[in-house]
Amino acid sequence: MQFETIPWRGRFGPFELKVGPATFRPSTISGLVADTMEVDEGSTVIDVGCGSGILSIIAAKLGARMVFGIDAAEGTVEVATSNAEAQGVADRTSFHEGNVFDPLPDGVEADLVIGDISGIPDPLASASGWFPAGLAGGPTGAELPMRMLEEAKRFLRKGGRLLLPTGTLQDEKSILDKAKSVFGTLRQLTERAIPLPTSLMDHPVMSRLVKDRVVEVSQRGSRYLWTARVWEASA
Repeated sequence: MQFETIPWRGRFGPFELKVGPATFRPSTISGLVADTMEVDEGSTVIDVGCGSGILSIIAAKLGARMVFGIDAAEGTVEVATSNAEAQGVADRTSFHEGNVFDPLPDGVEADLVIGDISGIPDPLASASGWFPAGLAGGPTGAELPMRMLEEAKRFLRKGGRLLLPTGTLQDEKSILDKAKSVFGTLRQLTERAIPLPTSLMDHPVMSRLVKDRVVEVSQRGSRYLWTARVWEASA
């Protein structure tokens, strides 16, 4: 596989990451999840939507005994394993290619699930080019995160936690309602307003999604912004 090298300037950085043609590049949300992540020494972590493996690497550096990273993008195992090796955590990480929790080895139970999966509407993902593998969250961006939430609790030990990033570029309310129905309560850890490229704001797909109230954007001067948030739920 042909790799491209990109910088990671977030937690434990800076360092270089390898990515493949289908690998999701770390985003602002990746940085928010990394900054808010707390991992108990010796715990087991599942990283759903691991991409380059960056959040798995950070979880291992924070003291996880084992991290299982999963992503549906082609080349995930090769890319993420290479990055983990470069960061000295290959012995504490195991990467798997497939959908949501499907490729996990039998019997895996986690103390922490990182649920950073593709979660914007399919047409917006196509228009933005942010998802090189063409994998997004469904028609409203809520469908894949909601599936992840429905399945996550059975992989969490009692007292385990889920980190859930959401944003206003998806049907956020449906995701949060599902999370509350599965876990009971949610605690917001952080949020950040993120500029939206003018070219994307002017795209007909965005206009339709805003009109249909699937996504929400705000305006500050000449800039359009969307809001990303990270939540914690407990089993």
